[in-house]
Amino acid sequence: MRLGLLLALLSAATFGTSGIFARSLLDAGWSAGSAVAVRVGLGAVLLAIPALIAMRGRWAALRRSAGPVGLFGLLAIAAAQVGYFNAVQRLPIGVALLLEYSGILLVVLWMWAVHGQRPVRLTVAGAVTALAGLALVLDLTSGARFDPLGVMWGLIAAVGLAGYFVLSARVDPELPSIALASGGMAVGAVLLFGLGAAGLLPMTFTFGQVTLAGLQVSWLVPIAGLAVVAATIAYVAGIGAARLLGASLSSFVGLTEVLFAVLFAWLFVDELPTALQLGGGVLIIGGIVLVRLGMDRAGPDSTERKAPLPSVEAAA
Repeated sequence: MRLGLLLALLSAATFGTSGIFARSLLDAGWSAGSAVAVRVGLGAVLLAIPALIAMRGRWAALRRSAGPVGLFGLLAIAAAQVGYFNAVQRLPIGVALLLEYSGILLVVLWMWAVHGQRPVRLTVAGAVTALAGLALVLDLTSGARFDPLGVMWGLIAAVGLAGYFVLSARVDPELPSIALASGGMAVGAVLLFGLGAAGLLPMTFTFGQVTLAGLQVSWLVPIAGLAVVAATIAYVAGIGAARLLGASLSSFVGLTEVLFAVLFAWLFVDELPTALQLGGGVLIIGGIVLVRLGMDRAGPDSTERKAPLPSVEAAA
């Protein structure tokens, strides 16, 4: 239990660094598409050898899961990360991440609309609480004007994250999680670089100095941070935590990524949401917890069995 909690917190903290690494590249002239493509491409390479080791004797599972793995790369990797990085370019990091995590609520709506799995009252209360928190995070009550494109990209990231929850429950259980992560990132990288080569996704790169945490460093530093810290270490720690703690407990601990992201944004880029937005963040997290409790109370036929809520590896 103690080791599992430490791994879960390590995963949440390392995932929470992606916003500050990405911000330094975006401010230096990188496009969101190029930053995501390089991150997931390097992440796929770094996880390739562990994935090959884990796949020994399980290649049939990969063949059976080719379609879901491809869709996983499209939604959970490409859409979620391009949406989040574009949102970070226009919104505070904490706000962008909270918008992305609203994807948990989309899973409930999907399972209700498509599979007829009606949520219990506790789940509905959690959804309403989270939506109220979202209104506070967007500061709608004060008439403040947020970049609408930033909000749109944040919601696209939420759709991608919801796709992760749904697809991960439908991939062959014999397929190791690390193989799904590596394969999904490989598919996402090929897709993103292909769209960039076709001119459909802006791809801009700069190779000089960038500003990271107030310091001038080489562009390789945030790239290494994204690929090694915010992808490889985060995924490996998250997988270990999920195996030790199980999905339920690890999903609660995974919500600390939001807190880590806000803390890092405050420490390294001097960016902190207002008191009202922080209160909204508390409501969102509380609403997600209520949704999870409601799904547990719904019993074995609930969405928990078909689309489990996120382990700590989900935020990538």
